[in-house]
Amino acid sequence: MKRMTRSKPSDSSFEMPSFRLDGQVAIVTGGSRGLGLGIARALAVQGADLVLAARGADELDRAAATLRALGRRVVTVVVDIGTREAPDRLVSAALDELGRLDILVNGAGINVRKPAASFTREDFAGVLRINLEAAFFLSQAAGQVLRHQERGRIISIGSIAQEVAVPNVGVYAMSKGALRQMTKSLSLEWARDNVTVNAIAPGRFWTTMTDAVFSDDRLYDAAVRVIPMGRPGVPADLAGAAVLLASDAGAYITGQTIVVDGGWLASSGVEA
Repeated sequence: MKRMTRSKPSDSSFEMPSFRLDGQVAIVTGGSRGLGLGIARALAVQGADLVLAARGADELDRAAATLRALGRRVVTVVVDIGTREAPDRLVSAALDELGRLDILVNGAGINVRKPAASFTREDFAGVLRINLEAAFFLSQAAGQVLRHQERGRIISIGSIAQEVAVPNVGVYAMSKGALRQMTKSLSLEWARDNVTVNAIAPGRFWTTMTDAVFSDDRLYDAAVRVIPMGRPGVPADLAGAAVLLASDAGAYITGQTIVVDGGWLASSGVEA
């Protein structure tokens, strides 16, 4: 373990750190739509260039076009991130095509909604393969680069389901709970390398994956009843947390999960 230099803070230590990401490169998995694309857009607005990874080429191309319109360089990689070769492909894309790697966002995730009693081994393995195994091994591959250069940021997308029990998403919740512990463990091991590892746990968000719920008046009302702010989140609501954790402004934050849920967790499930 590296021994950190002991020094008295100078006046300059109290200058406001920057939220800007100019010249930096971020890998964002699940970056073609929804929360992943929202985070990619937030990083791009602050100056980051991007490697976007997803399974659908058409959606990736559309996402890349919106980010390039912001003046950013964007590389797309069509890949199943649960495969053994995915981590090396994504890290190589960042280094070979954009020249560096500074930030990793583990944004890809899947869910199988069904009662626990009817879950199959295939269902179970499939959810953990993407939500946990892929995030770990991509963090491992990116971490080798970030630790060597003694600077980097890793951000994983968890879920409020890791904090509260919700019917029919038990295995998804387990995977996100494990992701939270992964975040703590990696942060501890890599802190002396100046690599921060954090997570963001969204509450109920309106994305393409949840459009069927929030487009139905009855289901919408039921979903937002326990949210004190009275509305579902949208991808832009994650921008502040993502930029904070990716930038110099968040340099002393590590091992943490920031819940972004409109107050749901604070309400303890009581109707707002």
